[in-house]
Amino acid sequence: MTGLHATPAPAPAPGPAPARREPLDRRLARAVQRVTGSALGPYQTAIVRIGFSLTWLLFLLRELPHRHELYGPDGPWAWDMGRRLIADNGSFTALMWSDGRLWFELVYALAVLSSALLLVGWRTRAMSAVFMAGVLSLQNRSIFMGDGGDNVIHIMALYLVLTRCGQVWSLDARRASRAAREADRPERRDVVGPLLWTVLGGFVLAATYFSDRTGETWFLTLLWLLWLGQALWWVVCRYAPGEPRTLLEVMANLVHNGALLVIMAEVCLIYATAGWYKIQGSRWQDGTALYYPLKLDYFSPWPALSDLLASGGVVVMLLTYGTVLVQVAFPFTLFNRKVKNVLLAAMMLEHAGIAVLLGLPFFSMAMIAADAVFLPTAFLVWLGARAARGRDRALVRLGRGTVPGPRDAGAESPARTLVG
Repeated sequence: MTGLHATPAPAPAPGPAPARREPLDRRLARAVQRVTGSALGPYQTAIVRIGFSLTWLLFLLRELPHRHELYGPDGPWAWDMGRRLIADNGSFTALMWSDGRLWFELVYALAVLSSALLLVGWRTRAMSAVFMAGVLSLQNRSIFMGDGGDNVIHIMALYLVLTRCGQVWSLDARRASRAAREADRPERRDVVGPLLWTVLGGFVLAATYFSDRTGETWFLTLLWLLWLGQALWWVVCRYAPGEPRTLLEVMANLVHNGALLVIMAEVCLIYATAGWYKIQGSRWQDGTALYYPLKLDYFSPWPALSDLLASGGVVVMLLTYGTVLVQVAFPFTLFNRKVKNVLLAAMMLEHAGIAVLLGLPFFSMAMIAADAVFLPTAFLVWLGARAARGRDRALVRLGRGTVPGPRDAGAESPARTLVG
């Protein structure tokens, strides 16, 4: 009968206690603190700023000999026709203020200058506003001259002005880093900033004065909010650097993070709509949407290479269905970092191929700049460090710098990478 008695089970070995899940209210508080206490994605917004300003700058420089035919007084879309169109759609363009050649040259020169200064991150808040005005002024003057890349630049110029895109890889970041190192020295008074915003205030007044010719109400409201917000920032930083400054920092972070979220959503929307429309089109189902452009002289800068690709049915099929698959799947891959990075690299390579095969470099540059908002921070930091080392070596060869030590090369300050 002793076999009927169960043997007691051995006591479990002591082990580490299971981790307790953090309360929901504490997690929400930490998320709110992160969103309001810092501007997220500093490297991503910086690379987007660099990408779009560089794209627009190179486009304006390439079209410099043809600027009068594209946007100026010699174009097929005459000034009177443009004025009637602007009166109907209410879009903004400073080129409607006058039909003089001198005024056009001034607007074009300011567009080029603002792109170059935004590229290097000099007074990024002001330059992003001037960059936006330059993009809208030229593109809205002749709306039939643009393509998909121009549309992306148009949209992103509006969003970029709301971001704090000069935190890293900019001359502004280098100036802030230098000011932090010289905190014990007497503060030097900033004269350039107030003078620059005073001039921009005159531009806003002029835009308001000519509002019967150009400019929607929302755009004028945006210009006034930007100018008044900057004026309030300057007054608070100079005369009330306590809690009012903290409140403005929180508001600026919220606007930046909201604009960054909108930029990411816009990129996903572009690819989702493009992919789903391709699925519904018969040209993408049978592969002719890719085959025909390869046979057109206008889209064949390298005819031999285009003929080689078009002659292979399997290659055309793989490129066609691969493009549709990547564009449709990309928004859903944001929940998996590894898959997202793979598709992101595939899309960038796809746009690079479009630039080479179809002769659309600026469209491809604009799309790659938009895709860059999803690049991993670790990769961008590595890229910035490599660019900084290359800059230092170039300065050494020119006799204007010194070789950084191993510790300096491996721990490059964010404010010094890429620019400065």
